[in-house]
Amino acid sequence: MSIDIKYKPELPLTKQPIIIIGAGGIVADAHLPAYKIAGFEVYGIVNRTKERAQKLADAFGIPNVFNTVAEAVANAPKNAVYDLTTMPAQYIDALNQLPDGSAVLIQKPMGDDFAQANEILKLCRSKNLKAAINFQLRFAPFVSAARYLIEKGLIGELYDMEVRVTIKTPWEIFPHVIIHPRLEIQYHSIHYVDLIRSFLGNPNTVLAKTLKHPAKNLSSSRSTILLDYGDILHAVINTNHDHDFGPNHQESYIKWEGTKGAIVAKIGLLMDYPHGVPDVFEYCTLEEGESPEWQTVKLEGSWFPEAFIGTMANLMKYNEGSSDVLYTSVEDVIQTMAVVESAYQSSDTGGVKPLPVKGSRKG
Repeated sequence: MSIDIKYKPELPLTKQPIIIIGAGGIVADAHLPAYKIAGFEVYGIVNRTKERAQKLADAFGIPNVFNTVAEAVANAPKNAVYDLTTMPAQYIDALNQLPDGSAVLIQKPMGDDFAQANEILKLCRSKNLKAAINFQLRFAPFVSAARYLIEKGLIGELYDMEVRVTIKTPWEIFPHVIIHPRLEIQYHSIHYVDLIRSFLGNPNTVLAKTLKHPAKNLSSSRSTILLDYGDILHAVINTNHDHDFGPNHQESYIKWEGTKGAIVAKIGLLMDYPHGVPDVFEYCTLEEGESPEWQTVKLEGSWFPEAFIGTMANLMKYNEGSSDVLYTSVEDVIQTMAVVESAYQSSDTGGVKPLPVKGSRKG
């Protein structure tokens, strides 16, 4: 059964000039290409190293390059939206300089730990900021398409959600991230924690283990996270960034299973990163008396850069009043940060030791 799937983000009704704070690789690779595709106006950019900001301004036709955040704010149009893309340690300082009531999209994660996330939440509340966190995987075309099918009831009651990533990740191209003491979950699997929450809500409990590689100087590079939703819903994240053995057995997918069908989305971006391979979106619906038949749907766009349209578009629509839901608001994402913190606590605490067997014999 072929279905007309709606998956593209709704764009704002008004022009809201963007001021970007930060000029890192994610801005060049995702933010600016996404905004160009969507037709969003980028009014200005500021970075601690002005030369980097100027380079992006020249490449993308940004008319204003500012020396400081304060200068950018002083020269901002009245209806400007801020795009904060620095490392988390700099969030508080930048947010303090924004006008009260501003609309701001903050790069993920929401701080380096749960304590910092709560500081950010407190500041956003005190300044009455319309603040969202850029968990853009929620808006990837294959995720939006899956959400459409599920919300229409086409795969029935959702009872299983799995994310599996078995890849070689070149952490060395992220010099500010590779040194992080909470590398894997805080900077990668956090996307999947947030994604599962967006479909299933907050879990009852969290079981997790994050691990190092014996020959790599990384804080962690593989994780298993089980989110407990009771006796029916199964939600698990399995990541392995150490599969250095060629592409033949690499995996990168999200799977949803329901009582009437299933969906599998291949995350092509993560394979041969940063070059990527094409995404693949497949679904199957069970028709009474018929054998299961999988349909493959060609979707336009991918996680990078198109998903970045969705987070900014949602913020703009919320800012202008055409949407009453800010999907990745700081009020929502603080729950993602809480789950991540619980995952680390679970990993540190360990599991339950096997009970001793009375009268057992060795050998």
